[in-house]
Amino acid sequence: MATPEKIPMAILLAAGAGARFGGGKLLHPLEDGVAIAAHAARNLRAAGLEVTAVVRPGDFPVAELLEQEGCMVTVCADAARGMGVSLAHGVGITRDAGGWIVALADMPRICPESIRRVAQALDEGAAIAAPAYQGDRGHPVAFAAQFLHELLALTGDSGARAVVQRNQALLRVIDVDDPGVLLDIDRRSDLQRCTQELS
Repeated sequence: MATPEKIPMAILLAAGAGARFGGGKLLHPLEDGVAIAAHAARNLRAAGLEVTAVVRPGDFPVAELLEQEGCMVTVCADAARGMGVSLAHGVGITRDAGGWIVALADMPRICPESIRRVAQALDEGAAIAAPAYQGDRGHPVAFAAQFLHELLALTGDSGARAVVQRNQALLRVIDVDDPGVLLDIDRRSDLQRCTQELS
């Protein structure tokens, strides 16, 4: 019997405290009444991906929200040590995946088609892939399975940026007509920018 081909897994990083926003960021609704994190999860699901969401301990509202959106939710006990730790946790939980598409829960405006194109690049043999809008590289970033151990070793708050920098020659950049790949929400003032730039 043939072994089923391993498929890439989306890792949705939702373990930040949202301090610059003033707390409660991922549950904050956009103008359509849907929470920021729910939008991020829906975009990944609409791109045809299975999603593992990483949350911080005790954040039951975000965990419940993302479970309702069809994500597998995992709690990273050391999430307070930074995004790199949360990502390493998510990759560790899904270590048998055929690669990872790393997405941020505070980026609610990425078109599913942009995500699909990044995931497709992995299928076509890219080692690392990321979208770019008007020359600026954005998210999500996809990593082939060969980066398992580098991703598991991540610490601190820089996420996978160091892995991309070390392997710049392997990066496939995909130009997309999608400003959402650059728009993250850190502060409340970003909500208005997010709406204006995409209206």
